[in-house]
Order: sequence, then structure tokens, then C-alpha cells
Amino acid sequence: MTTPHNEPTSTDKAMAKVCELCPVCLHARYHQKGMVYDFVTKVEEDICPFCRAYERVHGQKAHEKRR
Repeated sequence: MTTPHNEPTSTDKAMAKVCELCPVCLHARYHQKGMVYDFVTKVEEDICPFCRAYERVHGQKAHEKRR
């Protein structure tokens, strides 16, 4: 959920932190290839609420390298 001004809520930030520390997502962000990367790219939008929160907070997908 975001506020009317598209600012992430505290819940979004807390959920995004889970994604930041998730070993699967960390592996996908770092290596950018392989079975784990493919898994994260398929799961992040449809299944994982933490990956969706990560995208709302950071403005990028959970599998993309950090800027």
C-alpha cells in the first residue's frame, strides 16, 4: 500500500527490509543468473508480498542489482 502521494508506508518499508535480507533475493541480486535468479523473477510479482514491497519502496524489482 502507498499513500496518496505514492510514499511507501512504514509497513511497506518493514516488508521491503525482509526482502533486502532474504538469502534467495540477495543471491539473485548479486549473481543476476541461474536457477535462483529465474525463480525470483517468476515469484516476485505474483506470490511474494516482500518482493512487491521492495519494489514499492526502492522503485526497482527485487532481482535487479542495487544502484
